Amino acid sequence: MIRIELDEASLGATRIAISPLWDAFCSLHLALPHRTPSWPYEEWAGRAREVLRDDERTRPLRLLTHGPHGFPDFLLPRPAGASSVDAELDIVRATPADVVRAGVREHYAEMEDHPFVRPYVDDPEAACATLAEAYAAYWEGALEQHWPTMRRLVEDEVLVRARTFATEGVDALFAGLESRASWKPPVLELTKHIEADYRAGERRLLLIPLVFAEGCRLYSTDDPEVLAVSFQARGAAALRDRSAGPGAACGDRLGLLLGRGRASVLRQLGGPLTTAGLADRLGLAPSTVSEHLSVLADAGVVTRHRVGRSVYYQLTDTGRSLLALLAGEDVLRAVS
Repeated sequence: MIRIELDEASLGATRIAISPLWDAFCSLHLALPHRTPSWPYEEWAGRAREVLRDDERTRPLRLLTHGPHGFPDFLLPRPAGASSVDAELDIVRATPADVVRAGVREHYAEMEDHPFVRPYVDDPEAACATLAEAYAAYWEGALEQHWPTMRRLVEDEVLVRARTFATEGVDALFAGLESRASWKPPVLELTKHIEADYRAGERRLLLIPLVFAEGCRLYSTDDPEVLAVSFQARGAAALRDRSAGPGAACGDRLGLLLGRGRASVLRQLGGPLTTAGLADRLGLAPSTVSEHLSVLADAGVVTRHRVGRSVYYQLTDTGRSLLALLAGEDVLRAVS
């Protein structure tokens, strides 16, 4: 269990950021041969394993999956406001040599002669450049085609969490974070296979939603300014094979009443989502989803509100009650 004590200053400065590189790192762990990914990731994992096996450029990534539990931040820098993987890889390449060697001394003191570690001691600049190229090769083969969908998922998550934080406060933000995190003020607990306690001190908290958080949960403690923690974004089913997956249950009373399309739209609205976000999750055309939403809005089970250029839909109390009564789903206290 990881316990992070947060004071008022760090809580007040809490931010939410997007990081394709953090998602790539977690997806690496989900693609390991011994892992059995859940349904939305199964087909993707098969392709990712082929990339790691067949593309020799990805070899340096093995340090990230076969090393100790902890690792220096230069291998996975904190997001710096950039939402492109190329910008994050430029940060990896630009890591100062003294920062690299200090990270190796702290995290790999007993492994400095390991063939995956030694390059970072002998020639940090070249090693970081090689690592960035390994990330890039893996991204191109395993994740690039999925990034437009992934980006919409994490951007939706940022907007939902930011709205919750602004309107309901930090307790509501953490309460709806995810199952592997619990908030017992002033301590945020993360379920991990190691025991550690940290105090944020003067650092601000940075939350990072990931589509591939099933692979691993990340937290960063080396940075003197930021304490970063990842969490699972909703909507990972958008990655699934459209021709596979569980079929509709025979006893689907909600589907019988509304039709399967509208029932599936209603089930996805645990928090505010756009038409495009729902279309990604359900594998339906945006025009089809828009038609379903229009009918559901007219029936008073969903409501819509505009944020900038985007229109977000969410369940009304009537919609939550309908799901609870006909689908047996406990959404009466869903995040809104």
